[in-house]
Amino acid sequence: MKTIATLAGAALLSLGLVGNASAADGAALYASKGCAACHGADANTPIMPIYPKLGGQNAQYALNQMKDIKSGARNNGQTAAMKAIVASVTDEELQAIAEWLAAQ
Repeated sequence: MKTIATLAGAALLSLGLVGNASAADGAALYASKGCAACHGADANTPIMPIYPKLGGQNAQYALNQMKDIKSGARNNGQTAAMKAIVASVTDEELQAIAEWLAAQ
């Protein structure tokens, strides 16, 4: 049942029918935005040792890091790939992802 709710929430979000992305499922956003491709489906099994394990991070810390990458305030070789990804992610979606990461 949770999977159906997750898929429904992601579908509504992508159609613009949900105005508040923080109500969306952070797990669905994490997967659909491509985060799992590098950081692992569980956010703790990155594909390369230099990529951080994100699961269990403080939500505010994770949010700040994603926002800094998006704005360019955090800019190094490891953030180059993420900058293009987070460019299209709203602050509300980043918040939902950060909250999900903290719960891992």
